[in-house]
Amino acid sequence: MCLSGLCRTGLTTLALALFALMSSVAAAQDQGRSGFVTGTVQSPVLTVDPERLYAESAYGRRVAEELEEQGAELAAENRRIEAELAEEERELTDRRAGMAPEAFRAEADAFDERVMRIRREQDAKARALAARNDAARRTFIEAAQPVLEEIMRDAGAAVIVEARSVFMSLDAVDVTDRAIERLDATISPDIPETPEVAPPRTEAPSPDEPAPDGLTVTPPASPSDGGEEPDPTAGDVLP
Repeated sequence: MCLSGLCRTGLTTLALALFALMSSVAAAQDQGRSGFVTGTVQSPVLTVDPERLYAESAYGRRVAEELEEQGAELAAENRRIEAELAEEERELTDRRAGMAPEAFRAEADAFDERVMRIRREQDAKARALAARNDAARRTFIEAAQPVLEEIMRDAGAAVIVEARSVFMSLDAVDVTDRAIERLDATISPDIPETPEVAPPRTEAPSPDEPAPDGLTVTPPASPSDGGEEPDPTAGDVLP
């Protein structure tokens, strides 16, 4: 005989367990009919870290290595140019005492013009590197879109949001690692990018505009300004 409703409690527990089991089986059947991939998290919303997606992909690593190498070459070139200009400036200063004012003025003006031209050329090279980086990211995002769409379909998701914009979420809905793995398997790290390289500027840069790697010059004032004849080597090459 059952004591104090013990039988009723046991039957209720058994019924709840059977209901939970039937519900899980039905959910699995519905999931199979909907075409979801077994073992993939099912969520209407997924998250991804776009910075890590790019930086840790084979394509992003290849572009970063090349840009780092080119940037180091440009920095070394700027340091060499700075040293050459500084030496030329010292030589001009040493020869000033034995030169006619007109001859000194002509050489000083030519020196300043050449420094300004070099500054524009080096600035254009730096902007070209930045443009290539931007273009590589655009190329990567375009190539990654079909892969991300496939991950959304597998998970039954309607949207992928940037992980940094989410206040709180489960790690299971972050598909960054999965996306990197699929991208590396489907996208060649050597896909070409077409950078929108800005052409070198022909106008003189603004005096307040920073120069690349410290290349700067202060054009000498004209004697007609009313002051004493300026030192044409005032346009120092700063380290």
